[in-house]
Amino acid sequence: MTLNCNGQLIDLSTPKVMGILNVTPNSFFDGGKYANEKAVLLQVEKMLSEGATFIDIGAYSSKPSAEFVSEEEELNRLLPVIDLVLKNFPKTLISIDTFRSKVAQKGIENGAALINDISAGNLDENMMQTVAQLQVPYIMMHMKGTPKTMQSLAQYENIVKEMLFYFSQKVAQARSLGINDLILDPGFGFAKTLEQNYEVLQKLELFQMTELPILVGISRKSMIYKALETTAENSLNGTTFLNAISLQKGANILRVHDVKEAIECVKLYHQLNS
Repeated sequence: MTLNCNGQLIDLSTPKVMGILNVTPNSFFDGGKYANEKAVLLQVEKMLSEGATFIDIGAYSSKPSAEFVSEEEELNRLLPVIDLVLKNFPKTLISIDTFRSKVAQKGIENGAALINDISAGNLDENMMQTVAQLQVPYIMMHMKGTPKTMQSLAQYENIVKEMLFYFSQKVAQARSLGINDLILDPGFGFAKTLEQNYEVLQKLELFQMTELPILVGISRKSMIYKALETTAENSLNGTTFLNAISLQKGANILRVHDVKEAIECVKLYHQLNS
């Protein structure tokens, strides 16, 4: 199982880690932390040195209460950071966290390697066609509605069955357009209650029937800190535990704020299974 990222084949037979870089003032955990060039470069250097294969850059917060950000503002936040990172760390494989096709296109044109779309094309009808033209890996997440409406749409008769059907439709659409490299993200925390998140995690291995890479992004999310009655700041231990469970159940990519701890999970998982 491989991904073609800027001509480089990434082998996912050993799970990889994607480090999160939010360049938004309002993300739920690290909003506003990376508001200047020095802070951005220090964090990217830290994540790369700790073993991140990908750096996922987001310029539009998708937390439920996040305010609207214009396409122009998203690009103004995003493009200078891509340029800054690649100027200082030219081999970085950058993932663009966006649901807008224009932002995706500009990001790839400026040197990014992957597109990470929380809506799997539902919020921009041009997204999949754009990804197909760009011929880059495409991360498709499961979500209902929009970040503002998703928490009111967490009704399912059989959540995993419905998610697998959702992904089968999305994969068929992507394949029909000629997108080669697809990654599935169950979308923990998106249109799912606390209990539903844990049901999906408990049955995560069922998503392997798609024969596609699985990305898990649970880092410091409310499914952890609400269950532990703590805060995002104090949920690293819980994140590490659930990342380990995710690896056991077939996750190929861990999307995290804390790269060092995730890499240690991968190393110990590999030791256990070698």
